[in-house]
Amino acid sequence: MEGWALYTERLCDEMGLYSGDVERLGMLAFDSWRACRLVVDTGLHAFGWSRQRAVDYLRDNSPSARNNIDNEVDRYISWPGQALGYKVGQREIFRLRAQAEQSLGRSFDLAGFHDVVLGSGSVPLAVLDRIVSDWIAERRSAGV
Repeated sequence: MEGWALYTERLCDEMGLYSGDVERLGMLAFDSWRACRLVVDTGLHAFGWSRQRAVDYLRDNSPSARNNIDNEVDRYISWPGQALGYKVGQREIFRLRAQAEQSLGRSFDLAGFHDVVLGSGSVPLAVLDRIVSDWIAERRSAGV
């Protein structure tokens, strides 16, 4: 399952675990970097960008060092869709969490939700959806 690491960065922010604005700024800088990676991944594989165009885009739009940019572009050249997979996974975990929160109301247990998501291991997102839906149904039927 892709996206757990991105999910936890936002979770840490929700929990107030970043010690200050500078640390939060780091999280937001990584978010901007990831947004740029989505553009580069799509540019390379859907729109036929050259390696140099991808490098230039990251250099002009992200807060990263040149050597990191070169490495990341090469990574996305060789692994199409990776950036998209991470982001889709993060968004799906948040969607499932919102669904569980809405369905369970005050009985929603964030730690329990995380146990279910992590306990499922590396599964396709459609399978994770079923696992979380089953967990919600079990908790509702148990009156939790």
